[in-house]
Amino acid sequence: MPSKPQHHRNHRIEADATAPASDVLIVGAGPAGLSLATALGQAGLQVTVLERQDEAALADPAPDGREIALTHPSADLLRRLGSWQRLASHEIGRIAEAQVHDGPVGHRPALELTARGGGAAHLGWIVPNQALRRTAWQAARATPGVRIVCGAQVGSVATLATHAEVDCRLPCGGDGDDGQVTRLRAPLVVAADSRLSATRRQLGIGAQMTDFGRSVIVCRMRHAQPHGGVAHECFDYTRTLAVLPLPDDPASGAHQCSVVVTTGTADAEALMARGAGAFAAEVQAQFRHRLGGMQLVGERHAYPLVAVYAHRFAAPRCALLGDAAVGMHPVTAHGYNLGLAGVDTLARVLADARARGRDLGAASVLAGYARAHHRRALPIYQGTNAIVRLYTDARPLPRLLRQWVLQGARRLPPLQAAITRQLTGRGTPAGGTPTGR
Repeated sequence: MPSKPQHHRNHRIEADATAPASDVLIVGAGPAGLSLATALGQAGLQVTVLERQDEAALADPAPDGREIALTHPSADLLRRLGSWQRLASHEIGRIAEAQVHDGPVGHRPALELTARGGGAAHLGWIVPNQALRRTAWQAARATPGVRIVCGAQVGSVATLATHAEVDCRLPCGGDGDDGQVTRLRAPLVVAADSRLSATRRQLGIGAQMTDFGRSVIVCRMRHAQPHGGVAHECFDYTRTLAVLPLPDDPASGAHQCSVVVTTGTADAEALMARGAGAFAAEVQAQFRHRLGGMQLVGERHAYPLVAVYAHRFAAPRCALLGDAAVGMHPVTAHGYNLGLAGVDTLARVLADARARGRDLGAASVLAGYARAHHRRALPIYQGTNAIVRLYTDARPLPRLLRQWVLQGARRLPPLQAAITRQLTGRGTPAGGTPTGR
């Protein structure tokens, strides 16, 4: 019996002769990739961003439950990029104070941290993740020199002596055609496509990964009593509960907070399976009814906790940015701020190289970014992981040690001032605000 004829699509790889020449190719249109594109566009560079999602998903991201705590330097950078101004007023909240509780809430005095004496009116800001993604897209799209290619399926990524190459399949549509594979070239390629970055692997850069064996549940809740702008991090012996102050609901005026529960994977699955009322009752009870009655708003979202630290942040013709470079445990809220600090550093390095007529992809140029970001990121990464290990260990000695740490900090104003400088970002451009994502 004769076999049926096979129909083969044309998979020839062709250079895109119609695309404008790019100085930098960025893989990933998350907030880090888009913010870098905007910064480079403002500096006069030509940038192409490749993103697998379609334009609708970037223009109007779906809520994912995450609220992002931002330091003052991070907010300043977003203002310079023009994305902060695109946020709605009800999307911007302020964190006036942070309280850290060890054990059951109210069992011991909390460590209280404020911005008083630190040169800031409040500790930091809190903004929904989808709002930051939306405004990053809007700012990048409005920046001359920035080209965003949506629906691009990135295949191979390679670095050569003179340039970097990215082969990607662009959307074509019609009759099941999945598009022509196109080769894009530029002096530099930047991987900004998540902590499980496929681009990082294509570039041959490994990463240290720490699976905490825990999950985080995030959601919004309404509550009866005002929160006063106070963020709470509650280190109980089985679960960690963060309660973050949000602006009141613009339609109803109801008080709102972001709730973040970190727990073992099995417990997280059980919590996700509970009804909305039962889940709210558990959160309310763990927080000792401090905000009165609480009600779930919208959906709960659960995420596994895996931290990532790349072996290198740069190599000839390539650099890593955002979670592709460092993916943090959320307990200290350094991750997003660290990503923005990396944007600022890399953009300044590349703008300076362009002004001096240097090759943007040269190892000597990118080494400056890699060194600076490593010096900033490594202590924060290791310190955050140490905090996680200490505050998730229920054995008697770790319990005693963390009590000493918190009570010692309560009694030492200079130590409190140093912590506050880290929280506001005034002591370092990569500070984080407690209990954010």
